[in-house]
Amino acid sequence: MERTLVERVRSFNRTVTERVGALHDHFLGRAHALGEARLLWEIGGVGAEIREVRGRLALDSAYVSRLLRSLQRQGLVVVEASREDRRVRRVRLTAAGLAERAELDQRADAFAQALLEPLSVRQQVRLAAAMAEVERLLLASLVRIAVSDPTSADARWCLEQYAAELNERFDAGWDPARSISAQPHELTPPAGILLVAHMREAPVGCGAVKFHAHAPAELKRMWVAPQVRGLGLGQRLLAALEHAAREAGVSVLRLETNRALTEAIALYRRAGYEEVAAFNAEPYAHHWFEKRL
Repeated sequence: MERTLVERVRSFNRTVTERVGALHDHFLGRAHALGEARLLWEIGGVGAEIREVRGRLALDSAYVSRLLRSLQRQGLVVVEASREDRRVRRVRLTAAGLAERAELDQRADAFAQALLEPLSVRQQVRLAAAMAEVERLLLASLVRIAVSDPTSADARWCLEQYAAELNERFDAGWDPARSISAQPHELTPPAGILLVAHMREAPVGCGAVKFHAHAPAELKRMWVAPQVRGLGLGQRLLAALEHAAREAGVSVLRLETNRALTEAIALYRRAGYEEVAAFNAEPYAHHWFEKRL
């Protein structure tokens, strides 16, 4: 990676932390550092499970516990066991906490307006557009892709979402019993591999490869959650699957897809997959693709 890119990121980080007041103990002029203020915002009006808040903010449990103890001493939050599962801890804002969160929201709006006011209208639009692009790329950088057990909760959730979307988008629905199989044992090494993408500890995508000793490998179960589409995750998953296939000695990778999945078809073509004659009897397929790795 070029050193100039690293230096540019570090310079940006210094400017942002200075401009938003992250270096001060009294964020937005209130008696909280940025960490406490952000935690109040994440807890929200209805409360949340502590583990979910920790996952969203990518903070370790010890640090979150310290923040919560401080907010408890200030009378802003209450920590209690979940009614559904006593082992799960939830946190909710007190009346004072709700009032403080509302005050922080008003001050955050005022700060944003103060940041924009010195700029011309054209500069304001440019800054807002640049911020949106930076946020989009930062979200993309949060995604992590790793090999997963197909029977794990996150993997099963992704595969269920994949099935539900295909059933909704295909003209006649989708019945996995009629389709070429991709069962857990077929997606477990050495028979195959399943990758699951996570963002803030939540599963947001998956993809798999089935290996064959005397035939090209098959790409299966490519899916990306709607809320993270447009971040380039599909391309990253595809590249990761191709890398795993190469590592396993695969020289040709094949896939079939339905005409309704226009985004997937465009992705495969951009990635160098060539449309070929049908090589299997998949009843839901309209296009067959192949790529030499």
